[in-house]
Amino acid sequence: MRRLFLSLCFVFGATTASAAIEIEEFTSPGGIDVWMVEEDSIPFTALEIRIRGGSVLDAPGKRGATNLMMALIEEGAGDMDAQAFQTARENLAASYGFRAFDDTISISAEFLTENRDEAVALLREALVNPRFDQSAIDRVRAQIISGINSDAKNPNRIAGSAFDAAAFGDHPYGSSQDGTIESVNALTREDILDAHAAALTRDRMFVSAVGDITQEELGALVDDLLGDLPETGPALPDYVDFGLGPGITVIDYETPQSVALFGHKGIKRDDDDFFAAYIINHVLGAGGFESRLTTEVREKRGLTYGIGTYLIPKFHAELYLGSVASSNETIAEAIEVTKAEWARMAEEGMTAEELADAKKFITGEYPLRFDGNAEIASILAGMQMTGLPSDYVINRNGYVEEVTLDDINRVAGELLDPEALHFVVVGQPVGLESSE
Repeated sequence: MRRLFLSLCFVFGATTASAAIEIEEFTSPGGIDVWMVEEDSIPFTALEIRIRGGSVLDAPGKRGATNLMMALIEEGAGDMDAQAFQTARENLAASYGFRAFDDTISISAEFLTENRDEAVALLREALVNPRFDQSAIDRVRAQIISGINSDAKNPNRIAGSAFDAAAFGDHPYGSSQDGTIESVNALTREDILDAHAAALTRDRMFVSAVGDITQEELGALVDDLLGDLPETGPALPDYVDFGLGPGITVIDYETPQSVALFGHKGIKRDDDDFFAAYIINHVLGAGGFESRLTTEVREKRGLTYGIGTYLIPKFHAELYLGSVASSNETIAEAIEVTKAEWARMAEEGMTAEELADAKKFITGEYPLRFDGNAEIASILAGMQMTGLPSDYVINRNGYVEEVTLDDINRVAGELLDPEALHFVVVGQPVGLESSE
């Protein structure tokens, strides 16, 4: 077992409150690795489970199966139908969350100490013995298809779908995890059972808990909850190169405002230069009203209400994306200003003042993320899944502070490539045509 003490400082108005949390790492009697923080001041525990795989494990021709399966897990389990299950959960004052993402599934639970055994037993039924009744499948399928239809009319979703398809082709990243109307309509109960067996396995599982529970109690809980899930799952997909070259894709859509999604290849999360890239992204486009793109595109020229950039280090690819919306008459200018700022950062880097301000913000906001049991449990599970050690929470701000201006300027030149940017524009932009 490994214990790690983390001291967090929270500022509320004129007062400062300090709290120390002890991160414990241990392996349950059944062999499941767990991170936990014991906090008994409130009789309540938050549990977070992440399993690598997610929607990328959808079988060929079964796109949307994992997403539909996760949406169905609490629609009845064991001898309880959907209504009986929800009534039992409400009577226990417990909450559960089941989500599918491209690279992972997440299972969240929050329960009172007095109801812990019953709440975990109910959750176990959902994970191990989901009913997947046909009536529930049909009802949730209809909800998902409604969402797909809605996305088909949303310019931002249209841009995202086109960008992903062009960048990743036949790889799962190239299509929505929701699937298509055709693929979701074709899914059978057997397909849902197959997706369940593939996604909920112990070999890629990460578990964390925060709250009123001891290590001995948590070890037994985890084994009972997860021990009967399949030991191994199918192979993960291969790494995929970002396959979208420079240029512009215009998708005609009748709307007074065009939206643009743009980007190029990104940086791996475990790259030695990730923190330099993180700071660059903050200054360039992720820092809200303080970012260069907001200053140049919104404040100085009034071309948009919002523009932002995002580093997205997926497990099988890396992207550096941004988005902006502007009127059809001004979107072309917004794109040109964006490319110019991309180039300026690549060529000139940032100033010492910008670096100092960015570090102050990034290090200052980090402790505020640890503002509740569920939030801490989620952070710990995410750290495990991305291969970060438990002492990362202590050292993280130090990694930010260690980045020098020379590091920033070197990485900016290596990461940012204005000539590689591809813009997918949805609307009726004046003066823009597809470059293909």
